[in-house]
Amino acid sequence: MSGSTIKAGETPASIRQILAPLSAIIIGLFMVILDGTAMNVALPGFMNEFQTSFTVVQWTVTGYALAQAAVIPLAGWLSDRFGAKNIFLVSVALFTVGSLLCALAGSIEQLITYRVLQGLGGGMLAPIAMAFTYRLSPPGKVGAVMGMMGIPILLAPAAGPVVAGWLVDYHSWVWIFLINIPVGIIGLLIGFRTLPKIERQSVASLDVLGMLFGPLAFAALSYGVSEGAVSWTSAKTIGGIVIGVVALIAFIIVELNHKNPLLELRVFRSMNFTRGIAVQWVSQISLFGTLFLFPLFLQQAKGYSAFDTGLIMLPQALAAGIAMPIGGKLFDKLGARPLVIAGLSLVTAAAFILSGLQADDGLIMLMLPLVLLGLGMGLSMMPLNTHLIQAAPQNLVSRVTSLTNAAQQVISSFAIAGLATLLAHYMKGYMSNPANTPLQSYAGSFGDTFLILGFISIGGVLLGLLLRREKTSPQTDGSGKKVEVGMMIGH
Repeated sequence: MSGSTIKAGETPASIRQILAPLSAIIIGLFMVILDGTAMNVALPGFMNEFQTSFTVVQWTVTGYALAQAAVIPLAGWLSDRFGAKNIFLVSVALFTVGSLLCALAGSIEQLITYRVLQGLGGGMLAPIAMAFTYRLSPPGKVGAVMGMMGIPILLAPAAGPVVAGWLVDYHSWVWIFLINIPVGIIGLLIGFRTLPKIERQSVASLDVLGMLFGPLAFAALSYGVSEGAVSWTSAKTIGGIVIGVVALIAFIIVELNHKNPLLELRVFRSMNFTRGIAVQWVSQISLFGTLFLFPLFLQQAKGYSAFDTGLIMLPQALAAGIAMPIGGKLFDKLGARPLVIAGLSLVTAAAFILSGLQADDGLIMLMLPLVLLGLGMGLSMMPLNTHLIQAAPQNLVSRVTSLTNAAQQVISSFAIAGLATLLAHYMKGYMSNPANTPLQSYAGSFGDTFLILGFISIGGVLLGLLLRREKTSPQTDGSGKKVEVGMMIGH
């Protein structure tokens, strides 16, 4: 398929013919997901390496998530304007260059900056990869081909913490980023030779004001919340929150009045969609908050090495991989509500078990909540995403994925910043008590933070009760054409 062009209405190639371009897509996607899941295990190492606090180090994760959120809505527009192949290759190159710069970082400020650069590249890879794969798929084989795309989505979260832990313990944290360079180069070479050119389409004018106000609002709010760990009355905290709120109001006004907004906020007119995305946001906080905090707990409170931490985290990813196809099959029969309630109930149970962990608890007590967390995530994630697409107004359904994907990154960054602030607050309180040993202070601080996540998860379960099942008739794009649910990228 080298040098070929896919035109509208053209018959796709066979599965055998698309294996080469599909391998380039899988390589790029695997690299990004692996790197994202590896970072949580490496954070304590960054604290020691750069002699800085946790609230500063967490910006290596928060900044990356915000950068992804900023470019996800642009993926469709850029692909139509400049070609999906070109944007995919530029994204892989940007992520690879960002990885090299991260490995060369001499300060935590440089590392955070280069992680933002990585996020700008990695953010567009997933939506473009999914749209590319769908476009390449032969008729009647979409499910089989998309199943192949599940390889990086399922394996990378399992492998990331283990690989990162081994590199941190036995080599150096810089190798977390250096391993991306040959992988990225191989992906670029294969992609350049084998990815077909998809016919470009006419595009509307870019929402420049939305592109400016959105990232400013999300970054300022996250910064203000994270600075609350130092003082809620400081100029940095108040300034960040005020700027964030003003920018957010301006962003909402711009998006609601723009003919082709960056994020289609009019979907919130559907109350069932609004309830669904509220549940998704709560589950994001509970799920990714736990996955962010738990490696820190294992290393700081329990004293495990980075590699052992990665191995202990493995059951969570495996449980999610087992539950995900089960959730997909049950969704067609039961709808989203029972699966979301069941999944978030498991996440809630995991959070409450973690809140009661002691420094001397054994491995079984550590792995049990992780398995519950993985099962809960696997059961609820896909049904909830599909519910959101079905609950959106029919003429806006093709814009939902960019909104939900960007919102997930923003909510994850808020969760990380907020939990870092809470953890620092609790740590000060426990450390100020001379009766507490350092180990007891760590265990108590993490326990109280997990308890907050448990109550947040209960809120998600209650919101899940409000979901109602949507009709499963084919969606249309407003012009009478059928829309393939879940396979669109907004632009």
